[in-house]
Amino acid sequence: MSSDHSYTDAPASFPFSSDATNERGQPLYLPDAAQLVPPPRSITAITLGAGARGNVYGNFALAYPDHLRIVGVAEPSTVRRDGYADRHGVPVSERFTDWTEVFSRPRFADAVIVSTPDHLHFAPCMAALKAGYDVLLEKPIAPSEDECRELLAMARSTGRIVAVCHVLRYAPYFAHMRTLIRSGAIGRLVSVQHMEPIGHVHMAHSYVRGNWRNSSATTPIILAKSSHDLDILRWLVDRPTQQLQAFGNRSWFRHENAPEGSTERCMDGCAVESTCPYSARRIYLEQRMRLYVFNLAVDEPTRSEDIRAALATTDYGRCVYRMDNDQCDHYTVNLRFADEITATFSMDAFTPMSGRRTRVMGSHGYLDGDMQHLEAHDFRTGRITEWISDVVEASDDDAQSGHGGGDWRMVADFVQAVAHQDPSRLTSTIDQSIESHLMAFAAERSRERGTVEAVTV
Repeated sequence: MSSDHSYTDAPASFPFSSDATNERGQPLYLPDAAQLVPPPRSITAITLGAGARGNVYGNFALAYPDHLRIVGVAEPSTVRRDGYADRHGVPVSERFTDWTEVFSRPRFADAVIVSTPDHLHFAPCMAALKAGYDVLLEKPIAPSEDECRELLAMARSTGRIVAVCHVLRYAPYFAHMRTLIRSGAIGRLVSVQHMEPIGHVHMAHSYVRGNWRNSSATTPIILAKSSHDLDILRWLVDRPTQQLQAFGNRSWFRHENAPEGSTERCMDGCAVESTCPYSARRIYLEQRMRLYVFNLAVDEPTRSEDIRAALATTDYGRCVYRMDNDQCDHYTVNLRFADEITATFSMDAFTPMSGRRTRVMGSHGYLDGDMQHLEAHDFRTGRITEWISDVVEASDDDAQSGHGGGDWRMVADFVQAVAHQDPSRLTSTIDQSIESHLMAFAAERSRERGTVEAVTV
């Protein structure tokens, strides 16, 4: 067998920008030059929520001010609000503590970026649409199926653009995979296997100790974490979802699994802390990953004494076995699409890595990839063609350098869509993205009831 190395669809190598960083502060490649033709005028936007995702999207404006300018920000945290506003030159009059204050004023921008917590996506998006703004909406669209459908109806009735941040669609890796499938390179599509390895540290940080640990207060993990993956499956298959069946539960992060000698907090004399893979001391003080420490909301994230103080008082310092979490730590979904195409999706917390793994089976070929390398096997010729992404990958979190390079490419397309009032410039409008959410809601019904569920858009 021969082995070819194809770089035709790989992103070009651009210089790094100091602003082009993911949530951990690691550098990203900039979007393709072809996507960066300046719009007729710079688009203006107001950011609601200046946390990790709000900064990733907002930082595009710092690197490309002729494309996008941030002219307002709403954020309850003074440190985050003023830091964000200062970087973007937002005047004091356009700095708001609460997102509702933005809509008490006449419209003063082209668009709104909704990067608030999950349970605060629906109301700000509805208010923005009613006020005449186009919207860049962080996933999930909303925490309930009824609210998702209501937002879709409002977007259609107002004619405004709502881009959902399903950024994997914009990653060169997944775009190349879809091109191969649609081109017939592997014959007729038959089935797909897709795995999302969350990473054990990320699971403990976000879904056991963190803001998403309670499904009722936020959203179930299949929506909060894996709507990206259900969406990318739907996008790759390019057929309507017909039925699904789901299984999963919280198997490990439970009170009865707490080791003997453990304590309520990792740094309260826990006898097993030094060997525990979920030690708060190791994660926040020794490894000190930027994204995780950022969530501690300390004024000086580089000072050990500030981190220690946060671990002594916040949930991030608590034992993972003694939390009030209820999120599944493993989840499997079997899916049937139109044209007899099947797929399996697996989300697992207990992995050392976080890059997605995907296998695509066709009548005349096979694809196998990990977001960095993609191999295409041609059964007809015996040839294996390898595609390698130029996007710099990370190994400590699921962001994958801006989700495989998709973050800023999505923002670039959103700017063009708003500038030209042309939603066809986007691949993740709410019309295109809502099905993945309906899949997630159906999966939860199936998991809880033990049923096979239909998916109806």
